[in-house]
Formats: sequence, C-alpha cells, structure tokens
Amino acid sequence: MITVIGSVNMDLIATTPRLPEPGETVSGTDFTTAQGGKGANQALAAQRAGGAVKMCGAVGNDSFATEALALLEDAGTDLGRVRHIEGPTGTALILVGGDGENMIAVIPGANGHVTAEDADQAVAAMAASDTLVLQMEIPAAAIGAALKAAKTRSVRSILNIAPLTDAVERLAPLADIVIANETEFSRLSGRPAETLALARDEVEALHARTGQCLIVTLGGDGVLWARDGKVEHVASLKIKPVDTVGAGDTFCGYLAQGLDAGMDFATAVRRAAVAGALACLKPGAQPSIPLSGEVDARL
Repeated sequence: MITVIGSVNMDLIATTPRLPEPGETVSGTDFTTAQGGKGANQALAAQRAGGAVKMCGAVGNDSFATEALALLEDAGTDLGRVRHIEGPTGTALILVGGDGENMIAVIPGANGHVTAEDADQAVAAMAASDTLVLQMEIPAAAIGAALKAAKTRSVRSILNIAPLTDAVERLAPLADIVIANETEFSRLSGRPAETLALARDEVEALHARTGQCLIVTLGGDGVLWARDGKVEHVASLKIKPVDTVGAGDTFCGYLAQGLDAGMDFATAVRRAAVAGALACLKPGAQPSIPLSGEVDARL
C-alpha cells in the first residue's frame, strides 16, 4: 500500500510560443484547466502504475474542490484522508512555452492547512511494508512529522524535494529515498552540476557522505541514482516534449509503485524514467500521466 501526503491543486495553464522575459507580455495560443498538485499527481501516477494508493491532503470549499479530485476518484484512489476546509483549493498558474518548458506559480490555499496531526494519523495507519511519498508543497511541520513517524514504524519513505523551500536541508536527511532535479540537488550538494559527468561526481560524493539513497532526474539526460555504494545512470527515451509539467511527479509515482510492489530497484527506476518521458507527450499534469500498459510497451 502507498500513502501520499501532499498537495491537491487545480492547474490553470496558458500556452505561449515562448516564455516571456521578466516584465514582458506575450500573446498566448491556448488556455486549459487540469487537475494538479504534486501530491495528487504522484498519487495518480502510482495508481495508474498499478498501485493501491491512499491520498492525504486538503481541498477547499470552492468550485475547484470536486474537480481537483476527479481523476483520483475515477482511478480508485482512497480519498478518505483528504479534508475539506473553509477557503480556496490550491491553484497553480502555469505558462508553457513552445519548446515544452514551463514557468509555474503555486498558491497553496487548502494545502497550507495540512497539519502534523494529519501526517501522524496517516502514517499510524500504515504497515511496515508500506511506502510513504512526500513533496514540499505542504507545511514543513507535516512533512517532518510524517518522516519521523515513518522511521518509527519502519515504513519506506520517499521525499521529492520539490518545490525547493528553506526546510529542504533539514527534512531531506530524514527520508529513506530523496528525489530531486538538477537544481534541487545542487541545493543539497552545495555545488552546481552543469554536466552529466559533474552531476554523477556530486551524486557519488553526497551518497558517500550520507549513505542515503539519492535519485536525480536530469530531463533529456535521463536519471542518476546512488544506492548501497553504487551510482548508475539511466538514459531517457528520445522524445519531442509537448509539455514537461508533471513529468517529475510521474517518475515519483511510478517509482513508488515499483518499489512497493517489490520490483528490483534498478528496474523500478528505469520504468519510472520511461513513464516520466511519456508524460511529456501530452499537455497538463494529471491528464498526461501514462497508464502502466503504455509504459510497459515502451520498455
């Protein structure tokens, strides 16, 4: 069983020929809404990968609340620990450029009301063989409580340190597995990893210092991982991205499902990397998450 404690958002997505420079206005070509939030995205990815998933979080009492949970509900995700509170549901304002890259501003809304008590109760219902998944879009107190409770109960914990906050350095050491992109990993290592070779050196060095399992997603350059004294690189599928929103979350959800199902670590990472690449072929965060059959066909 996988428990995801994290954010639930509605994404408001504008597509433009290119991303604007600071202070610049550009004309857009399209506007859509889609379900999002890093927690909800990762929960749906784990569900579509074949997992049994419980979602813990919060939505508001506005018109976005029901829609934000719709795809999770349709997929069969257990939403019993999603609280409905007074106030707005979390939202994300997303600009997607013609090359598929994006800029995102997140307004926490109800996500800011996920508490340490919520986290403690969610982890208390987990078994030692279960997998806990967390990100940085809910209050640090809730993340810290969940990670500490997971240690006590011998629950496998996965922390995706996105988006970066000042609490990352304090919380990351508490997790069994840390997932980051290049920028986020540089915050942990203290040095930029501007090439694949440098990134590998930094991952190896940090793993040697901490002994912690580290995974760094590198976009088109694939994935680096370090575990049990070994560092490996997984190449990415060669694709032409349409929208990279949600690719990292898809990776996290698929990885969680693979490990929870007892899959070999290297195989779970490779499958997750394929899933993350396929998520770049469609617009939107949750609508783009591939089904397990699509991923396995590309493996």
